[in-house]
Amino acid sequence: MAADSRLLECVASLQNQTYRDFGVTVVDNSGKCLARKRLSGLGGVTIIDLPRNAGFGSAVNEGWRRSESPLLATLNDDAAAHPGWLAAIVRTIESNPQAGMCASQVRLYGEDRLDSAGMLIARDGSSKQRGHLDPFERFAQAEEVLLPSASAALYRRGMLDQIGCFDDDFFLYCEDTDLGLRARWAGWKCLYAPDAIVEHHYSHSAGRASPLKAFYVERNRLFVLAKNFPAGMLLRAPFVTLARYTWHAFSILRGRGSAARYRQDGNSAAGMVRAVLRAHFELLRHSLALWRKRKQIRALARISARDFAQLLRTHAITARQVAEL
Repeated sequence: MAADSRLLECVASLQNQTYRDFGVTVVDNSGKCLARKRLSGLGGVTIIDLPRNAGFGSAVNEGWRRSESPLLATLNDDAAAHPGWLAAIVRTIESNPQAGMCASQVRLYGEDRLDSAGMLIARDGSSKQRGHLDPFERFAQAEEVLLPSASAALYRRGMLDQIGCFDDDFFLYCEDTDLGLRARWAGWKCLYAPDAIVEHHYSHSAGRASPLKAFYVERNRLFVLAKNFPAGMLLRAPFVTLARYTWHAFSILRGRGSAARYRQDGNSAAGMVRAVLRAHFELLRHSLALWRKRKQIRALARISARDFAQLLRTHAITARQVAEL
């Protein structure tokens, strides 16, 4: 399906929602006003044109700044929501005033498998979709999860006013992990709404396992780690990363996981090493800014470092599982 058709499908799915008290805002990151051309003739849609590609988080932030809504729903332009999506996700977040975030049941488009039912995190800051590639029937229970995938999520304005929205510096990938962890430090909860169903064309925008994705996922994992992890976990994280790299190597030999897909798509091992080295250089380059952000997060904290570490352990994924997904 072409990009034009996917955007039209996404907007049409929102116009078909059973819940009606909402507005649709499309933030166009192309710098070429492509959304206006693609959506010409459709009413009830606000389009914001950005002069350049500012990244996913910055695009959402721009839409949020121009809104007065008490809730912010995010939906990727390569996703299509079932008609009851908004009704279910709004009902879920309103059921608990401590819930600042809500995760959808995001399915792989046209399949009976999940993309995500919330997110999990490894001890080196790597985050992965909860239930990814599993049958969606296994995740039919409403429950608390760590944080949502922003491909289809709901956030409370009160929470965002307190902790801020997405970090502009992330540009692409892991910005939802960072936002969710900051919210958790501030004492907010995340609920999973299994009846809030979305179908997602996974990794359409930046490719299935592209060099671009490899760099930003690794760099932003380091940003998440530096900003949010307690000191004791920071000291152990490099050993977990080494284990993950080892499992990535085994997974390539077995033809499984993201590293194997990276090679299968014609990308070189040398390019992967360059992406990792560049990511660590960016960590050093941004170290002072990350330290300032870390202090701001702690200033807003409503739970202890011990409780936060326990929260991460409760919603953990192993280095091996990260490598094999």
